[in-house]
Amino acid sequence: MPGGGARVAGDAARAEEGAAPVPGDRARAATDAAPMPGGGARVAGDAARAEEGAAPAPRDGARVATDAAPVPGGGARVAGDVARVLRLGAQRLIAAVLDCEKPVLAAVNGTAAGLGAHLALACDLVLAAESARFIEVFVRRGLVPDGGGAYLLPRLAGPHRAKELMFFGDAVEAARAERLGLVNLVVPDAELAATARAWAARLASGPTRALALTKQLVNASLEDGRAAAFAAESWAQEINMTTRDAQEGLRAFTERRAPHFDGR
Repeated sequence: MPGGGARVAGDAARAEEGAAPVPGDRARAATDAAPMPGGGARVAGDAARAEEGAAPAPRDGARVATDAAPVPGGGARVAGDVARVLRLGAQRLIAAVLDCEKPVLAAVNGTAAGLGAHLALACDLVLAAESARFIEVFVRRGLVPDGGGAYLLPRLAGPHRAKELMFFGDAVEAARAERLGLVNLVVPDAELAATARAWAARLASGPTRALALTKQLVNASLEDGRAAAFAAESWAQEINMTTRDAQEGLRAFTERRAPHFDGR
């Protein structure tokens, strides 16, 4: 991960709570309607229940959306804040990795929890040190998985394993993560950096145009049907045959020598 470490537990939750403060007048308008004893805002239906002689809904289980999680600066969270932060933050980051033309390699040498785990899983190749761990930490905080977790994990480990990891939030050691298909290779901690550099060098010296098209085909195959996948494959090969690397590869094959690719 960037800087050699992995994002620690709680980062995604703190990012969600770091939404920009709402202007004071707007925040007050969202919460000032008929305050209830104890500071809570009136819940839809309380007035009707009062007229019928029924007790108001319990405050703990029926608070309105704006009564949860104050925003720094004293304002209240406005509906849509969390979705906007996720869309423009974590989801945009994960999408950038998935859509990047170049292969993205992750080297995990610590605890990858929450968004940190999903960032690693979004990469095309994942190396893990023996001491690495992956944790779907959201359930421990009463949160729904975000950062693309419910999209990525079932595609790697299958729906039942994904639900197990997300429902319980147990730490997954590197060896088990490899068995589940979450990582490509587990290496001793001292060998992680060297292995990552070696893999990166192999990718950089390969036919990079072909690698980019291959990544696109594999990612799209998880969404498209067979007919669309076959059509995409045909056009990808058509496009790739115009590259110098493809011509070099075919020439090297007929000349019985190793090819020398230059990414063109």
